[in-house]
Amino acid sequence: MAADAPSGYPEPVDTAVHRLLARNPSPFTYTGTQTYLVGEEELVVIDPGPDLPEHVTAIVAALGGRRLAAIACTHTHRDHSPASRALKEATGAPIIGCAALSLDSVGPRADASFDGDYLPDRVLADGDAIEFDGGKRLVAVATPGHTSNHLCFAFGDALFTGDHVMGWSTTVVVPPDGEMGAYMTSLETLRRRDDRIYYPAHGPAVTRPAQLVRGMIGHRMQRERQVLKLLGERDRRVEEIVAAAYPGLDPRLVPAAGGSVTAHLLDLERRGMVETGEGETWTIRNPPA
Repeated sequence: MAADAPSGYPEPVDTAVHRLLARNPSPFTYTGTQTYLVGEEELVVIDPGPDLPEHVTAIVAALGGRRLAAIACTHTHRDHSPASRALKEATGAPIIGCAALSLDSVGPRADASFDGDYLPDRVLADGDAIEFDGGKRLVAVATPGHTSNHLCFAFGDALFTGDHVMGWSTTVVVPPDGEMGAYMTSLETLRRRDDRIYYPAHGPAVTRPAQLVRGMIGHRMQRERQVLKLLGERDRRVEEIVAAAYPGLDPRLVPAAGGSVTAHLLDLERRGMVETGEGETWTIRNPPA
């Protein structure tokens, strides 16, 4: 699957799977949000994308008059779910997938604020399925962490991973809703699976998913050790940890890095390894004598 495929064109990527790229590129969305159309005579659309009328028009055109059984959303960041409403109005298909979630605090990613108007007709729990197209099944895999309501969707031996796993970048985990402990547990969930390929919402397909997930787990553990090492030298503010841990980082990504560092710190605090110090600093927690 070409990462630079033109937006608005349904590109075949697998048996009974096409992708349609939305025109919303950014430092966080890469070339844009990838909407997937799954099925042959009756389809499911995964992650309809941002509220862009031309993208909804392209989705409807790609259906080619075929029935849309469901509009499935992995989570409710506004680059994923807002188009569900216009697509439902155009096709009559129900919105099925993640639970509704809206927070007052949107964190450092302006493009990833929550879609407060998202309203699913049916919420899927882990293992629930959408049945369509003469016996095909799209099965929900609960993967909280990037957001607390995040789902992946399994289709045979392919997994649509939303923002939980991406081939081009690490996933941003930003409190208050993003939670590092949950994210690591969800990575372990995927590590135990035997999926052939991942189709993320941003970036190219992942053709060696087991290898990538192992690397992602190792990367997060290495980052945790780095945070502990820096705090072992002296108490530090989040901004100081980011400066030391991410040298040369694109300034546009500094707030997101601060969110991920904060997620690590909150997870370490929950495990009794760090605590807040004076002012806005963090410190290694001394074990009781």
